[in-house]
Amino acid sequence: MGVTYVKEVISPEELFERYPLPEAHKKLKAEKDKEIAKVFTGESDKFLVIVGPCSADNEDAVCDYTSRLAKVQEKVNDKIIIIPRIYTNKPRTTGEGYKGIVHQPDPEKAPDLHEGLIAMRKMHLRSIAETHLFSADEMLYPENWPYLSDILSYVAVGARSVEDQQHRLTISGIDIPCGMKNPTSGTLSIMLNSCIAAQGSHTFMYRGWEVKSDGNPLAHTILRGAVNKHDQSLPNYHYEDLVLLNEMYHKLDLKNPACIIDANHANSNKCYYEQPRIVSEVLHSRSVSKDIEKLVKGVMIESYIEPGNQKIGEGVYGKSITDPCLGWDETERLIYEIAGRI
Repeated sequence: MGVTYVKEVISPEELFERYPLPEAHKKLKAEKDKEIAKVFTGESDKFLVIVGPCSADNEDAVCDYTSRLAKVQEKVNDKIIIIPRIYTNKPRTTGEGYKGIVHQPDPEKAPDLHEGLIAMRKMHLRSIAETHLFSADEMLYPENWPYLSDILSYVAVGARSVEDQQHRLTISGIDIPCGMKNPTSGTLSIMLNSCIAAQGSHTFMYRGWEVKSDGNPLAHTILRGAVNKHDQSLPNYHYEDLVLLNEMYHKLDLKNPACIIDANHANSNKCYYEQPRIVSEVLHSRSVSKDIEKLVKGVMIESYIEPGNQKIGEGVYGKSITDPCLGWDETERLIYEIAGRI
């Protein structure tokens, strides 16, 4: 066979039993989920800032970072909802490289998915306990959702996964906001088709069961820029892009039209330091168009304690080992700037 069965990993049920979400935190999450949902339904005019490291590689550094976010959240609570990015599994363009803590709880050691699933949940639980903020993670593997289904307040489907049927159908069975990124080609209709699928009800096979989903009315779009056939980045956060997306939305029978702008990736050509400028332009577009203000519900920012990135093993605390990120000082200033312009 071409696959070697290494070992059986822990089940979601056993992981929940060993590392439960406390009852008090369940109540807090229910309140936060309602607050976030109201942004997407239009009942709230608060602005979402989904912010954090490209990859959550170190529990101490990640929880230090989210604790800093919690202090900022207290000061901007009337304008902004901060959702920490705690991304525990990472897509790799060529399949090579660090794939996230769920693969390698220690980036300098061999993969261990059993221990990685434990490390993933423990990090999320610790962040919740220390900050009372509920985080976002990327759905790289649909079958991993049950391990975090009681913890996350936001899920993103990446550019390489958004056309995948299993991702779309799994999102249709989730009851929190889920962002569907435009594919790397940038084709907006593919992204919107993913929203149509995610908002619908489906019968499909999932983790050995025939299941039926209710549909997710909070499935929405994320603009992250595109890459053309010459490998050139093409941003799609400009005013004209937002007008076009709004027009396309209104030709479809989708619930709660909404968009999040990813300020990094192809929108910044991975120049992480451009993110504040991009966010500023998005805020300006919202200020001159009521339609765009209604459509764009927030931004996504890649940020960590130290700016830039490093190679695995260099050992700089709070510095990304995947894509480069905005540093903390710049991030804090940016969040306050957003709050002042909403």
